[in-house]
Amino acid sequence: MKTGVIGLGAMGAPMARNLYRAGHLESVWNRGADKSRQLGEELGVRVAASPAALAHDCELIIVSVSADEDVLEVIGTLIPALQPGSVVVDTSTVSRTTAIAAAEQLHSIDVAFLDAPVSGGIEGARQGTLAMMVGGDATALERITPVLNALAGRIAHMGPVGAGQATKAVNQVMAAGINQAVSEALAFAQALELPLDKVIDVVGSGAAGNWFLNHRGPTMVQEHFEPGFRVALHHKDLAICKQMGEQLDVALPLVEMTLIHYRRLMDAGFGDEDISALFREKQGLFAPGDGRPKRP
Repeated sequence: MKTGVIGLGAMGAPMARNLYRAGHLESVWNRGADKSRQLGEELGVRVAASPAALAHDCELIIVSVSADEDVLEVIGTLIPALQPGSVVVDTSTVSRTTAIAAAEQLHSIDVAFLDAPVSGGIEGARQGTLAMMVGGDATALERITPVLNALAGRIAHMGPVGAGQATKAVNQVMAAGINQAVSEALAFAQALELPLDKVIDVVGSGAAGNWFLNHRGPTMVQEHFEPGFRVALHHKDLAICKQMGEQLDVALPLVEMTLIHYRRLMDAGFGDEDISALFREKQGLFAPGDGRPKRP
């Protein structure tokens, strides 16, 4: 199936490479032309002049952008060139409302839309082992699953359009809680003057073990925060979760606390670091002064 990728950032570029290796990639497009050109030269694939040009050549379009307005802008640009029977898959993390609005626009021209946010970070995107949570038509998903298998180790159909984004919201709340627990526990261990490498090893092999501790703990305690998932992006996602909670007339205390902590990190200039940079905030609990993260 001829497949195009729109959005060649930290997630989109490695997904495009995996599609190329699986023999599916036909064309790429990115708002910043340099990324398109570089990946096109690397892989020897067509660089589309516009999203519409990409849609003209492809049966399946995979979108990987950052924000709700970006998704809707891309959909609006695609519509004049999409062929009936084609499929648009949005792997971005946006609101359920945005996913439903995009699907409604495409339904009128007989194009299927699947909201399919992913989890697994940059590592999962590079390795093709992402977890993909999908909302939309099950028949359309079944038809394109052989292509999506190049991207994801787990693909789950969660229900109608919007269910994928709702599931991703659950994921992001859980990720916030794990980040809070791991970063606070390790800052606590540091204040107790324990050998942090041994703490990570022994705790990680017991009931409290988890992926984040094992993969981010060692770099966290070395204060290396190269992004797998940026603070600013998780902040954006948690703001969506907060809005969803408000629609249910409930507060999400963990989300609200993490939003405050991430805002402090962003204000201190750490918004482009990995979310494990929350360790900076937690160290402040045990430091003199106002406890706010400071630039080194």
